[in-house]
Amino acid sequence: GPCTECSCSSGKATDKDTSNAKKKENGDRSFIPKIFFGTRTHKQISQITRELKRTAYSSVPMTILSSRDYTCIHPMVSSSGSNRNEMCVELLEGKHGKSCLYYHGVHKLSEHHALQSAHRMYQAWDIEDLVSLGKKLHACAYFAARELMVGADIVFCPYNYLLDPQIRESMEINLKGQVVILDEAHNIEDCARESVSYGVTESQLRAAREELDFMVNNNIRQKNHEPLRAVCYSL
Repeated sequence: GPCTECSCSSGKATDKDTSNAKKKENGDRSFIPKIFFGTRTHKQISQITRELKRTAYSSVPMTILSSRDYTCIHPMVSSSGSNRNEMCVELLEGKHGKSCLYYHGVHKLSEHHALQSAHRMYQAWDIEDLVSLGKKLHACAYFAARELMVGADIVFCPYNYLLDPQIRESMEINLKGQVVILDEAHNIEDCARESVSYGVTESQLRAAREELDFMVNNNIRQKNHEPLRAVCYSL
């Protein structure tokens, strides 16, 4: 029989119903939170996405955020043992008259996934799948993964992408109102400690001290540089 305990029985719409109707009329979508799934290592992400493929939710739009170490396909940058981030930025800024052709092909990867989704062929994927597709389409897997985050329902990433405020800002991650799942959360303490820690070598300290000596001796913003120099000397 008809419901007798809510507004539908009397045919009167509540304020909430009215606001929802207005939303539909205006074409506004109600806010749907994303699921941010944080893991300790990239290997664990591979395991989770493999399990996701076996479930009924395999076709849910997803992405995996990871560093350039795992996703960069530029021959010069990926073959470099270190400073991949700096080299990538230099190419994007067009320094030395060179640019990254793979970055300009990012839309190819995102359009590929959009097409798969439209034809209901979308399947959960791993970083290796995205990288191999990126190589095939000559498109940057690193920036494609970030672009796919906009339409993703599930975002997989290592812990520090969620815990480190600098990484969150650079990756444009906003956790307000979102669902956060932390796998093996007993490891969070160490990760949080690492996020606010910094390692520096003795040679780096000596180089910094020499530069600060130069600044102070040449009266360049002396008030700012003297305290920093004192810290370097004390260390």
